[in-house]
Amino acid sequence: MKITYKILTTLLVLLGISACNDDFLERYPETSISPESFFNTEEDLAMYIYNLYDFPGTGLFIGDQATDNAATTGNTELKTMMITQPSSATITDGWDWSQDWSQLRAVNFFLENYRKADISEDLLLHYEGLARFFRAKFYVEKVKRYSDVPWYGQVIASDDEALLTKPRDPRTLVVDSIMADFTFAAEHVQASSPEGAVNSWVVKAYLARYALYEGTYRKYHPELQLQNTADAFISTARDMAKDIIDNGGYALHDTGQPLQDYGNLFDGSSLSGNSEIILGRFFENDVLNSGWWEYMFGNYEVSPAKDLLQAYLMADGSYYSSQPGYETHLFVEEFENRDPRLYQTYAFPGFELIYTSTYSQGGGIYVQQLAKNFTGYHQIKGFVNNTQQTVQNSIDIPVIRLAEMLLIYAEAQAELGALTQADLDMSINLLRDRAGMPPMTMNPPIDPVQAARYPNITTPQMAELLEIRRERRVELALEGYRFDDLMRWYAGDLLEKETEGIYFPGLGVYDMTGDGVADIKLIDVSESIPEEKEVNELGVPYIYYRAGSIGQDASVFLKNGNSGTIQTTEDQGTFEEPKYYYRPIPQSDVTLNPNLTQIFGWE
Repeated sequence: MKITYKILTTLLVLLGISACNDDFLERYPETSISPESFFNTEEDLAMYIYNLYDFPGTGLFIGDQATDNAATTGNTELKTMMITQPSSATITDGWDWSQDWSQLRAVNFFLENYRKADISEDLLLHYEGLARFFRAKFYVEKVKRYSDVPWYGQVIASDDEALLTKPRDPRTLVVDSIMADFTFAAEHVQASSPEGAVNSWVVKAYLARYALYEGTYRKYHPELQLQNTADAFISTARDMAKDIIDNGGYALHDTGQPLQDYGNLFDGSSLSGNSEIILGRFFENDVLNSGWWEYMFGNYEVSPAKDLLQAYLMADGSYYSSQPGYETHLFVEEFENRDPRLYQTYAFPGFELIYTSTYSQGGGIYVQQLAKNFTGYHQIKGFVNNTQQTVQNSIDIPVIRLAEMLLIYAEAQAELGALTQADLDMSINLLRDRAGMPPMTMNPPIDPVQAARYPNITTPQMAELLEIRRERRVELALEGYRFDDLMRWYAGDLLEKETEGIYFPGLGVYDMTGDGVADIKLIDVSESIPEEKEVNELGVPYIYYRAGSIGQDASVFLKNGNSGTIQTTEDQGTFEEPKYYYRPIPQSDVTLNPNLTQIFGWE
């Protein structure tokens, strides 16, 4: 049975808990659930734990917005900060006690009451492990955002002045507590579970993910002065990932179709039984609809970047940046002889559009649609190119894939300077083989473009690590990993680079479908689009765009006005280091608790 049905039932039963507010934990006798009437059976514990589930849904596929992977017209937090350069006094979001901390209260409430259940000790430890997993997961996000935060291992009473006015605890204490929770959960949570539920392998995957994050964060962030503790976390990440690879029973989804297998993980209606999925979110039409967001394809808010496209290798394994004049390749040229994963991530020349909700020109062979403030590239990874509502409502989401564990293992080994060809063959090269790409070997030639992105690498296996980072970017593209990666690698300055789109050498007509026949026509911003449009050699009218610079009344913005790459924004802003690797506590909360001091330049 999928977890879909159980979660739906749970949410109905636990309606009072899901509407948690400030004084829920102090007023439990007045709610429909209290320690006196609940926490008596395994079913009670299971229902409560299911209500803690907060894994991503279809929003996973727009998670790279406002990074060097994708542009956005939305007002994301960091993008706004980089442009406006705010002080802590002007920040109002992010530390909401009734919302942001409600998950922690719910976990600690459970941990204070779960032993009332009349079940075996092994089951009690299993449920304790699940609760501690969610507490660790909660605090991971707090540490990423604030570094030092108060650690609370118990429910806070409304009159407990000492806890309510507690200062930040050091990052080291909080992270040690996170790791203790993850480790306990890994040791006690059961290995088997219904699809979509947390088991010990899911716990170990999150532990591997966070251990790599924390280890590399400490290694590359000198302001923490914790470099000497980094390798221990990186080693834990390696060991957890290796355990999953060797003993978890997972395998890459690979049917021998390199132009389909990767993409099918993200646009199919069912991942049930898929050997690569460590944790998925399973949806069912008219039971629990996916809430699938078709606008990821259209010119709505997000669009993939040229910088990501240029990171994909050539089909023969060589660097795209080694191609003569690669910076000025036309759209069709950019997709010639590339890593097959590119064609399963970006709408490519010749792509057939079936679901046309966001595309006014209709279905058929897709003619790249341009719009101001967008790159001109379109995303098909996670896009459901199917008109059936039942299919769209039933899309399953791959929350954790074995592919990520392979990447964690390889990266950890390279960071530790211990990577071997055997390691590559059991990790990176499995991913490349699935994609139909040549294998990676030790001592690869260094791509100057890739090296310029990460000048602070210190491992003696720099050449290997550069390619592992490329592989991670490509394999996990547009799944929401890129922001955290840039933060842990101390690479925030990459966010200052202009997010560019398709290159046009000048005004005129261009082929966008790869058939050798022009489809669009760029005219100067001073001209008007004619009522009677010219037609191409097939008798089809050109699609017209008025090209100009940002600020002009143009259809599309080009870097030089009538030539160059498509521009998405006038100013990316400045990434202030180390300040913008962290967020301030809103001044309103500091006023309530003066012990919550600011750090890293947010004073």
